Amino acid sequence: MKKQFVSTLVVLIIFSVFQTAALAQAGRGLGRLGGVVLDEQDKPIAGAKVTLTYIQDSGGGLKLESVTNKKGEWSFIGLGTGKWNLAAEAEGYQPASQEVTVSQLEKNPKITLKLRKGGSNIPLIKDEASLELLDQGNSFFKEGKYDTALVMYEQFYEKNPNAYQILLNIGDCYREKGELEKALENYNKVLELAKADQVMGVTMTAKTLAAIGLVYLKQNNMEEAAKYFKQSVDTAPQDEIVAFNVGEIFFNNGQLDEAQKYFELASTIKPEWPDSYLKLGYVLLNKNDIPKAVEMFEKFLKYEPPDSARAAMVQQVLQAIKK
Repeated sequence: MKKQFVSTLVVLIIFSVFQTAALAQAGRGLGRLGGVVLDEQDKPIAGAKVTLTYIQDSGGGLKLESVTNKKGEWSFIGLGTGKWNLAAEAEGYQPASQEVTVSQLEKNPKITLKLRKGGSNIPLIKDEASLELLDQGNSFFKEGKYDTALVMYEQFYEKNPNAYQILLNIGDCYREKGELEKALENYNKVLELAKADQVMGVTMTAKTLAAIGLVYLKQNNMEEAAKYFKQSVDTAPQDEIVAFNVGEIFFNNGQLDEAQKYFELASTIKPEWPDSYLKLGYVLLNKNDIPKAVEMFEKFLKYEPPDSARAAMVQQVLQAIKK
């Protein structure tokens, strides 16, 4: 009876959706976040654009913007608890970003973003019309309207021919439409162009190799898919996000042993990141290894803000499976 209950519980966990409520509260909280943007000599960069984007499991959400003062300082107020992506960019510098966790109950530490001299091979996109096309494309893609998303992405690429990264999105559209040869054609273009990109080349290569793995997964060629997933992780061995994303792919396709391996790798690369432990808990619940699942969920709670919706959910799960 307990095994049946756990199985049912796992299904409920996986399909629970907190994103809408979380996004609604993201910009209506009490949290404050601030810091400074510096160059490599620790000198402040005035006039840098700082962007804070609320992160959902499915991608992005609420976006806030600020500009640094003469001391390189920036700040945001009224933030809700959760994960945010913090990014900074300035003319003549390479952009930088990192993931941050905001708490409403505790004082958030000041964050320093350092920018290196020398821009990327890809110019920063500041054209509002282009950004609107990109946002629309992303929205349509999330809704499963791949033909419409494809039109938006192609129009964006026509306006910004140096922004080769959009070819990955275009390939994703073709993949989801089942036009796998066209998907591979675009992915291979990304791999070729990424070789000349000294800033984002490694990241783009890793993401594209994982995307190619998904193509083979759609063809039920698990051996070839696994090969590309491994290449993806090997390309960026110190990037926990790459390992985590590969784990997600295996998990969503029922390959629990492989998923566990990559989630564990992500936790090794960044031990204080709670997401890896959360997904390991899911994997182990599905494998009916309750003691280890409890261990992973407790590790998750160690690093997750205690007032987050995810922490409350995991507390409920632990109460249920410990009975």
